[in-house]
Amino acid sequence: MDLFAPALRLRLLGGDVDPVTPAEMLAATEVFVAGGGTAVIANHNSHSLFLLQRTPALRAFFEDAELTQIDSLPMILWGRLMGLKVGREHRSTYLDWREDFWSLARERGWRVFHVGGAPDVGERAAAEIRRRHLGVNLAVHDGFFDIAPQSADSIALRRDIAAFDPDIILVGMGMPRQEDWIAANRQLIGRGVFFPVGAAFDYEAGVQSAAPRWTGRLGIEWLYRLLSQPKRLAFRYLVEPWFLAPAALADVGARFNRR
Repeated sequence: MDLFAPALRLRLLGGDVDPVTPAEMLAATEVFVAGGGTAVIANHNSHSLFLLQRTPALRAFFEDAELTQIDSLPMILWGRLMGLKVGREHRSTYLDWREDFWSLARERGWRVFHVGGAPDVGERAAAEIRRRHLGVNLAVHDGFFDIAPQSADSIALRRDIAAFDPDIILVGMGMPRQEDWIAANRQLIGRGVFFPVGAAFDYEAGVQSAAPRWTGRLGIEWLYRLLSQPKRLAFRYLVEPWFLAPAALADVGARFNRR
């Protein structure tokens, strides 16, 4: 987006990010919705940066995104160490901005469609969101379908989305499946602001336990998640970051070149 990304975009640990606050991200969302057409508001963390090195389609997805939030306080702290203009206020992740987002969606009358999660989880999450934000316009579809663009499942889903005519499309199917789906369907759907949101609705439904928000402010949310799901997340949090060492060295080189 011209008002944000070109002026602020930074190169950090091998990925391009926009150091925007949650409030700035929501302001950008309003502009995108008002403009019609499509837009993508993505996010980067250490896992996405690890996958970025190995997945050409994911690199293309981030190159096409209008805005890329920083979903990682350790990334921000590393950026500050590298002398970049980024701070704690630029951490922007669903669990931090969800209440402001849903309040804004209700006030603006946005139609929100969520794709992802196990059967019934979406409905449970939607019921919880509607309880907190009475009147929000929300539809859901589970993530258990054939995501090939021309599959019968995908065609039927696009028909459902077209009938609902959403302003916002939240996609929570894990990385990089959710990004692949957005990339393949963005132009076919033709309208809406797309957000990859991972397990957001699992948290809303109570299927997964969300880390206390103070852990995010201290940069140890990853530790809470690791202790909660060690088998699933051990490789992600204990091994993947080491593969970012070459990108970290490139950041160090860039800092010295700026002097």
